[in-house]
Amino acid sequence: MRAPKSFAVVVRRRDGSLQVRERAMDDGRRRAARLPFVRGIASLVESLRLGGEALRFSAEQFEKDAEADDAAARAAGGAGVGILGALGLALFALVTRADGDGPGGAGGSKAASSRSWIMAAVAIAFFVALPQAAAAGLNRLLHLGLEVQSAPFQAMTGALKLAVVVGYLVAIRRVPEIRRVFQYHGAEHKTITTYEAGEALVVENARRKTTLHARCGTTFLVMVALVSILVFIVVGAALPRIHTGSALADNVLFFLEKLPFLPVLVAVTFELQRLFSRYCATGPLRVLLAPGFLVQRITTAEPDDAQLEVALASLRVTLFRQEHGEAGATSDDVSFASYEALLAAPRLRAETAPARAA
Repeated sequence: MRAPKSFAVVVRRRDGSLQVRERAMDDGRRRAARLPFVRGIASLVESLRLGGEALRFSAEQFEKDAEADDAAARAAGGAGVGILGALGLALFALVTRADGDGPGGAGGSKAASSRSWIMAAVAIAFFVALPQAAAAGLNRLLHLGLEVQSAPFQAMTGALKLAVVVGYLVAIRRVPEIRRVFQYHGAEHKTITTYEAGEALVVENARRKTTLHARCGTTFLVMVALVSILVFIVVGAALPRIHTGSALADNVLFFLEKLPFLPVLVAVTFELQRLFSRYCATGPLRVLLAPGFLVQRITTAEPDDAQLEVALASLRVTLFRQEHGEAGATSDDVSFASYEALLAAPRLRAETAPARAA
């Protein structure tokens, strides 16, 4: 969970205990990045950075449990994790490892920045290059004769981009571990909605809430696919026509020309989502959010009460740090034997201060 001046991650260990990492955040840079169209890019960069840190923290806790299980299996004469499991753990550790001296260390910050660039490059390849390549292939296969900068070609690229996003999400939802992630996603939305409704942050209240939220990142992805059609139609019309005589070269050149405009796409989509979530969340204009809500039914699932407890704990910790700043802060992670033990901690009972869905 992220509030304007605080950040917290809560992970439930296999023994039921809750491991907490939280800290105050410097809001100075955010003040400089509050300008319209700038804040969208700043928000995306921060989301990649904090998301990577949360993933690494979760991986650390998973590895501790896995090591304990492996030791128990050896003691019992078991074979431990299988080949695929070992390979998966190795790859996961490589991607999520924390280099340096921890969250505040220079090495860790540099490594996190490198991983953010890697994630951005993969996203561009998967959600920009792949749909354009598919559109070029379809254009050639059906003998449509569309120019790469034309409006019909960009409409086809946008449709294929949406198909790639939805197809990818549908595919990974079938993986049991990813479905659990989607349940936690639903728990996050229920928790934020409970807070925004001004209700007590308890499981009973969160359980009744919807798993859909207007400011969800899934809706952002859907809107990016749709807005990209308009943005790149304008870009294609404004830039000099590309005629190299080779369809492959035309596509590569236009792809390279599009790259500098990706921040514009992110910025415009972010502002549109803010506008829609503020004025279209209720009433007849809610239909504008329908595509995003439809895809959110893929990326969210109904959580159980234990998952709601983790989401509620994370928000409670975030709100406490938002309220108290660095007062009483520690660089050490904190462990609670149970959710009830966390609630009993006087310093984590604050339930006021703004928070937002990630």
